[in-house]
Amino acid sequence: MKATGIVRRIDDLGRVVVPKEIRRTLRIREGDPLEIFTDREGEIILKKYSPIGELGQFAKQYADSIAQITGLIVAITDKDQFIAVAGPAKKDLVTKSISRELEVVINERENILASKDDKNFIKIMNEDDEYSYQVISPIISEGDAIGSVILLSKDAKVKFGDMETKLAGTAALFLGKQMEQ
Repeated sequence: MKATGIVRRIDDLGRVVVPKEIRRTLRIREGDPLEIFTDREGEIILKKYSPIGELGQFAKQYADSIAQITGLIVAITDKDQFIAVAGPAKKDLVTKSISRELEVVINERENILASKDDKNFIKIMNEDDEYSYQVISPIISEGDAIGSVILLSKDAKVKFGDMETKLAGTAALFLGKQMEQ
């Protein structure tokens, strides 16, 4: 655990304020759910709750199936990080944070089909990536945007079209429905 040097007192209602710097760094906004854990040493651990993270193993198997059939890179994200990745670039993305651009696309419920030369092509993570094509479809559950399904290709010869858009949309819709059960 990383010490911040910040000390807060608990008020009479049992509340404690999480400092603004920490909220900004961890992308915690007003209304975001947090999980509370305790450990054997008496420490209290707050963790940003990811509803799609509950589908972790299922999402991984789903991504693996799509990647196996299509030969594409398949990524499933929540609003903060990559939850499941399958295909050739698995180790480049898994557990990495998503970019602010992707977070905006998810929140605005945009569907994107783009090649790297298009103006609507976005960086999906903060580090450099070298993808030629992308399809992004937001995962919506009970009216809330909770993540995305992303299909990627590094091969400039592979052209994405209607089929990839519908495949990502179907996967996003299916995962959203799974969250509602």
